[in-house]
Amino acid sequence: MKTHEYDLLIIGAGVSGTALLYLASRYTDLKRIGIIDKYAAPARVNSLSSNNSQTLHCGDIETNYTLDKALKVQRAANMLKNYAVGQADAHHIIFKYPKMVLGVGEAECRQLRERFETFSPHYPNLKLLDKKAIARIEPAVAMVDGGFRDDEIVALGATDEYTAVNYEALSSSFVRQAQSVTDKQIDMHLDEYVKHIKIDDERFLIETRYTCYQARAIVVCAGGHSLKLAHDLGYGLHYSCLPVAGSYYFTPAVLKGKVYTVQNDALPFAAIHGDPDVLVPGKTRFGPTALVLPILERYNIRTMPDFLQVFRFDKRVAKVLLDLIRNRDIRNYMLKNILFEIPLVRKWLFLKDARIIVPSLRFRDLKFAHNVGGIRPQLIDKDHQKLLLGEAKIDTGIGAIFNMTPSPGGTSCLENAEIDLRTIVQHLGAHIDEEAFKQDLLGEDHRHTDTDFTGRILSGEDAA
Repeated sequence: MKTHEYDLLIIGAGVSGTALLYLASRYTDLKRIGIIDKYAAPARVNSLSSNNSQTLHCGDIETNYTLDKALKVQRAANMLKNYAVGQADAHHIIFKYPKMVLGVGEAECRQLRERFETFSPHYPNLKLLDKKAIARIEPAVAMVDGGFRDDEIVALGATDEYTAVNYEALSSSFVRQAQSVTDKQIDMHLDEYVKHIKIDDERFLIETRYTCYQARAIVVCAGGHSLKLAHDLGYGLHYSCLPVAGSYYFTPAVLKGKVYTVQNDALPFAAIHGDPDVLVPGKTRFGPTALVLPILERYNIRTMPDFLQVFRFDKRVAKVLLDLIRNRDIRNYMLKNILFEIPLVRKWLFLKDARIIVPSLRFRDLKFAHNVGGIRPQLIDKDHQKLLLGEAKIDTGIGAIFNMTPSPGGTSCLENAEIDLRTIVQHLGAHIDEEAFKQDLLGEDHRHTDTDFTGRILSGEDAA
């Protein structure tokens, strides 16, 4: 069996793992860094372009975020943007579309107006849009049969920001930039499925079918499989995994940009939104739905045994599931999303939700997006008997970190990698080039700043 030795070994070559590979290679004095993935190329699971919402979350239109959470997300988004716009192939990685969150009805409109007052000082490009302004940006949202829709609508949005990311392309870019560092050993090992992780004399032994890797520190960024490997080392045994899958629908290109809806605080799942697909021109993609599935990777039934290992069903898990079912809003939502997977029935049901955004959508406009959508491994904390809705990380304190669910998804890849990198560097006694890191990723990018915002409410005549 072959052996490779590393200072840092990363397991999982999605956008989170490759972001860490990039940071470690460019900004630390670690000399031997490796990354393993079980597939033949990076970003084959949730970072695959078709398996996520392709959104760059900035915190301004995500109505389930407090201001503190939003500003944290804003920093993460700026790091990603600062990296992406500096790449020669930036036009394949990051994209500008209009974006807005739509409030429908008196209560939601009042909520968005109040949110604007709180958030606009921190988001200079954020605009409060009335019905006419919405019509200028997204005609299909505000108009029906040549006239304005009858219900009250208001939106918060921006028209000249980077709002979409091809996370698959971003992952490949991170790998290329890492491997361009010439004074270090930067290795990528593909088609390598990690079977076991053990500790031997303060080293981690990572066993695949043909190779034993040795590392002074490891970071696992493998979704639900991260929990499986953590359990393998005896950590995180109080966690169970509840995989929530998302599905999407395609329509003709009825939207010019991203249109989100107001989050229902009673539901622990994402609200429906519609947006362009960066790799499917001429279409608008609506979703996601939310369905609990007994697998760790969407459309991969072979991961069911892995799910059974991390589910660790017992009476505490049963209580959490029972509490979810007892909640009327959650129960009805889950039942509806099961119906969303049934052919014919799903289109009629989903059409009602999609018409919240585009009221003129017709049944024949909807087409189920086959093989589109990923899985979010939500964790159940069995000790506290509750479903965890945010990011999930297990830091063992011995140089091993396991990431399950970065929040909010790919947007946080560089910030989450920064957190892990600082932990690993401290553990190994290494150093970070702080000046270069701050200049490259945390600096203000004035080239893309919108200076036209005046803080006023825009009408249809001046919302371009």
